[in-house]
Amino acid sequence: MTMIEIPTEDGTVDAYLARPDDGGPHPAVLLYMDAFGLRPHLKSMADRLAAAGHTVLVPNVFYRFGRAPVVELPDFIDPAERPEIIQAIGPAARTLTPEGAMRDAAAYLTWLEHSSLTTGGPVGVTGYCMGAGLALRTAGTYPERVAAAAGFHGAHLATDAPDSPHLLAGRITAELYLGHADHDSTNPADRIARLEKALTEAGVEHRSEVYEGAHHGFTQADTAMYDAAATERHWAALLDLFARRLTG
Repeated sequence: MTMIEIPTEDGTVDAYLARPDDGGPHPAVLLYMDAFGLRPHLKSMADRLAAAGHTVLVPNVFYRFGRAPVVELPDFIDPAERPEIIQAIGPAARTLTPEGAMRDAAAYLTWLEHSSLTTGGPVGVTGYCMGAGLALRTAGTYPERVAAAAGFHGAHLATDAPDSPHLLAGRITAELYLGHADHDSTNPADRIARLEKALTEAGVEHRSEVYEGAHHGFTQADTAMYDAAATERHWAALLDLFARRLTG
């Protein structure tokens, strides 16, 4: 488990790399962070995926603004602190455009493809909060390189914007799993339905589930939104998807 640097067209990304202890090649997974960024909790999530037999890359997608952590974070993010932290993260988040994110994705996928620590085949992608949208975009932009993609408590996945992630549904060939939060102002029921309609009409193999009672951010144990039962449900679905599509 180590920090590495990956060159892109726009600079150098600091990223966390987790891998099984045997040092051999394993199926690759690209893990996209939530808005709070690359921090100990996300590293622990990557470690759990590595323990399941994957080589996992977690890039700091806000690298254009600075190295992680891009803002000072408490060990635990409670509701009272959340608005101030989100406001502080805003300038970093605005450095990441959909176009820039997909240029970066090409660099991540290329690094994973050529690493001696991976099997070199199509990768799995998973993302949280804003990272779920990045996972969908990556699957739609590089369909030949992504075998499986997942998103959890995703934000703004099916909006009215001309570059909304759901508009890439027709290009996706990966199998998808989406675990939506029941209480999520960034992804309400009508947007979930819009995304489901787009994926179904495009013939994308997918499963979309709403986690009853779960709030946005339910997988993030260092926040007040954490839901242990929903998180374990997420792990079961994610590990099953990757076991079938990456190692099956």
